Amino acid sequence: MKVIFEKITETAKIPAYAHPTDSGMDLYADVDTIIPAGERKIISTGVRIKLPENTEGQVRSKSGLALKNGLMVLNSPGTIDTNYRGEIQVIMLNTSHEDYTVEKGQKIAQLVICPFYTCEIAEGTVDSNTDRGAGGFGSTGLN
Repeated sequence: MKVIFEKITETAKIPAYAHPTDSGMDLYADVDTIIPAGERKIISTGVRIKLPENTEGQVRSKSGLALKNGLMVLNSPGTIDTNYRGEIQVIMLNTSHEDYTVEKGQKIAQLVICPFYTCEIAEGTVDSNTDRGAGGFGSTGLN
């Protein structure tokens, strides 16, 4: 499957896999910026994407940034729709008590390409006679 990226700035970096078997490719910041403690900011990547039909891009946090710095993708996973052609931007949240400096060229998130189905939507009666029924949060226990 081929995914096409276009640099929209001269300094942008095309996303890349760190290892051949990784599911997520790294997205890179195309700006220097500071994300204040407890605040969120949109980070430009300087690239746009053309996805194959019936796929979506899922923007996810990088585990190292989350663990070491409290930095996460706010709406994780963020969705890039097949027909979106604007710049990929990442909404980052700094959950730490210290400001975080993002440097141009730094890995900030990962992008996973996933297939999806478009479903036929119908109104009707939903049978709730299952082994779970309407049991929601915590209904299956913690152990």
